[in-house]
Amino acid sequence: MSREVPLRRSLLLRLLALAVLIAIGSIAATAWLAVRTTTGAIRQEQGQALADDARIYDTLLAYAATHPSWDGVDAALQPLARDVGRRIALTTETGTPIADSTPDAGPLPTTSSATVDALAVNTTLMSGITPASSGDGGTSRIDPRTTGPYLLPPEERTALRDKAAEAVRCLRLRAGIDATVVDGPTGRPRIEAPGTDLADSAACVQSRANLATLTATEGKALAQLNALVNTCLARRQLSAVQVDLDWTWTRQPAASAPDDSRSAAGVDQEHNRAISACVGTSRREQLLPYVAPAATLFVIDPGGRPSTTFDLSPANQTRIVAVAGLVLLVTIGFTVLAGIRLTRPLHALTGAAQRMRDGDGSARVRVTGHDEIARLAEVFNDMAERRERLEQLRRAMVSDIAHEMRTPVSNIRGWLEAVEDGIAAPDRRLLSSLLEEATLLQHVISDLQDLAEADAGALRLHREQVYLTDLLAQVAEAHRGQADRAGVTIEVRTEADPQLDADPVRLRQAVGNLVANAVRHTPSGGHVTISANATDAEVIVSVTDTGSGISAEDLPQVFERFWRAEKSRSRQTGGSGLGLAIVRKLTEAHGGTVSATSTPTQGSTFTLHLPLPTPS
Repeated sequence: MSREVPLRRSLLLRLLALAVLIAIGSIAATAWLAVRTTTGAIRQEQGQALADDARIYDTLLAYAATHPSWDGVDAALQPLARDVGRRIALTTETGTPIADSTPDAGPLPTTSSATVDALAVNTTLMSGITPASSGDGGTSRIDPRTTGPYLLPPEERTALRDKAAEAVRCLRLRAGIDATVVDGPTGRPRIEAPGTDLADSAACVQSRANLATLTATEGKALAQLNALVNTCLARRQLSAVQVDLDWTWTRQPAASAPDDSRSAAGVDQEHNRAISACVGTSRREQLLPYVAPAATLFVIDPGGRPSTTFDLSPANQTRIVAVAGLVLLVTIGFTVLAGIRLTRPLHALTGAAQRMRDGDGSARVRVTGHDEIARLAEVFNDMAERRERLEQLRRAMVSDIAHEMRTPVSNIRGWLEAVEDGIAAPDRRLLSSLLEEATLLQHVISDLQDLAEADAGALRLHREQVYLTDLLAQVAEAHRGQADRAGVTIEVRTEADPQLDADPVRLRQAVGNLVANAVRHTPSGGHVTISANATDAEVIVSVTDTGSGISAEDLPQVFERFWRAEKSRSRQTGGSGLGLAIVRKLTEAHGGTVSATSTPTQGSTFTLHLPLPTPS
């Protein structure tokens, strides 16, 4: 009875589930690897972009700090744009173009990258610029490269360098301090001694004091700054201060006491904030004529396209989900197609097997392709063909055996009934005839019993040392009477009397079946030759006849049970069809093989290959 496979156990469903799991795992692993790799690449790209942006901003800021206008900025802007591979453009705060590395690349974006103002530095972009100390009067956003009126002329620089060199020599000789001279943006030198706080050192105080003396240029610029600062403080009704070159200040005593409605600490804090604001405003006012005006900076990709970086925005998330879903659908589709191609021949094999089970011996499957399933289909067809052939042989055997047994049984019954009815006398001739018929029955029954024992693995061998010359002579003598009646000559040939460890009874039976078969199919005047010889590994026993031979298409079937080349059921032209099958079983029981060669009309040769025992 045919049974449908439950859906949960279907091979197609299992393949589909496996493919989906593999696809999901592959997508997840690929996504994880891509995110890790992309994240690292994005971080590296962003770091490089930030470094390039800082470089661009610093270069233009330095230009603004050291030039009173943007005239000639193209000379610095063009090579910078080539180095970083970006488009760099400057406009005024009202949008008027100042400079553009790629003016023909299209309009600028609506959003700027930064504002370049030497008096209001973007400390986020310019992390490399060292701001002034907290007590600088709130001027840390002024680019330190903005020198303005504080820029020293050459003669003052030379004089200060001489004083600095004298102080360095003093420190090295008297205090053993390895100091160096470093020029500041204005040209004023300063002494640096890494690892040593010179403020706490008492060595060479006078030399260092001489270096701290203001030059005429610095005194003039500082006087101008103090005037601006104190004017600003006067407008706020605050006491004047004295601003030093490092932008710190010293408060002068106030003309009147502070309002007693506020605490002294509160007044001091507000006063400091006011002074800081005035110092910053005054410095910007003093430096404004010496720096380029504030400009708007645009940094974009070449061709005017804004920079694009990967992010997990909703649009990108939707895109990722869509691509993953598409990959999953394609995987499922291909898996379904592959599964159908895989299960279709399996269903065909199942149907053919069920038809064969139900008795349809002609059940076959169509073989397509050259894969494992096609090979399975070929094996199934071979098995079905072999099964059909065996079934035909079985049916023919049953009919042959029934005929072989019916004839002697009918003869025995007829003669016994004749004796019972008094028609025939139970004389010696009658008894001999009945004995001959009973012997035929016993022969058929013995053959069937031998095959049954061989199939069940119950065929026992009683091995002993056998001399083949004697054994073959006994076989020839046993069949000589049959051969003489058929006009056939039997000849035995052996070389050096081969010896073998075998069961002599079973071996005589096997060789005897071959000789009987040869005599049966050899016409009068022919002869049968029994030969034996030995090699280092085996003993070879051959039975050759000069009979009718076997056709090439029938030769592979000669050792099949119940098969007979002659389909006639005549007792004179054929046996039961079991003799050669018994020969094969007996040979295999001895660990050997049997083969047959034949030439139609010229005769056949059946050969036993029996292995010699391996020396221990």
